[in-house]
Amino acid sequence: MIVIGGEALVDLVPDSATEGGELGPLHPRLGGGPYNVAIALGRLDVPAGFLATLSTDQFGDKLLERMVESGVSTDLVSRSSEPTTLAVVGLSEDRSARYSFHTEGTAARFVNDPGPLGEDVLAVSFGTLGMVLEPGATVYETVLFREAERGMFVALDPNIRADLIADPAAYRKRFESWLPAVDLLKLSVEDAEWLAGDEELDVVLRRWQQAGPAGLVLTRGADGLAALIGDGELVEVPGVRAEVADTIGAGDTVHAALLAWLHDHGGLSPEAVRGLTNEQWREALDFAARAAAITVSRPGAEPPTTAEIG
Repeated sequence: MIVIGGEALVDLVPDSATEGGELGPLHPRLGGGPYNVAIALGRLDVPAGFLATLSTDQFGDKLLERMVESGVSTDLVSRSSEPTTLAVVGLSEDRSARYSFHTEGTAARFVNDPGPLGEDVLAVSFGTLGMVLEPGATVYETVLFREAERGMFVALDPNIRADLIADPAAYRKRFESWLPAVDLLKLSVEDAEWLAGDEELDVVLRRWQQAGPAGLVLTRGADGLAALIGDGELVEVPGVRAEVADTIGAGDTVHAALLAWLHDHGGLSPEAVRGLTNEQWREALDFAARAAAITVSRPGAEPPTTAEIG
């Protein structure tokens, strides 16, 4: 099993008929970066569990129902009376998404430390608001370091939401402190540029990859995916053409698809990842790109099933 730690929330997505600059209906879509990863893993037939707290409100009920329907274990899910986090989505002309979050006093901020995870857990994954919103971020960080120390495969997708990071310098320092414990680091180009700050991106990416991760995967939108591996070798695949409804959940789908590919190919260990050939990396990246292309073709975060990827 792969355990995903982080927030679940509701995206309020504009109606597709809304004209630019106008206010229109907002449709609730279940989401949150780590939640999307868990749902995607379940749909890709990978045993997955979710470590989080969900509200007892109606949104929380629906978030829980969707996990069960997708085959995701809820054994590590707690419930609380705090409301569900909301993200108001704005779509640009190219259908890329920007977010305005409502997080104060919401259930996503709180999570119970489950203690050492069970023997059936092969990997853990963290990211997005789960690694920012306190007090939950400290709990997830504790689990990350503890499971890494126990030899667990650790994946990280920081999925930066800059508006919620009060002290960028402190967050950047904290991010780099996680890297020695991380085996797979997935970043968008935008995430990487924000985290690099004033430093040269290529130099920083290699420093991060050499700090611990067996593989660093960079998403570049329509330009495809790249993996930084070994002593700094770059393996690239092009993007897959798609009619874009919106980009919500695209990066989360890439992250999940990479984990699914590694799971299905016995690759959930740093040694296995370091042993992948360039051709195997291209196969994994292409699988992730095809999965993401399906997600962006549908409104909201609706990851594909194994059968849909083909």
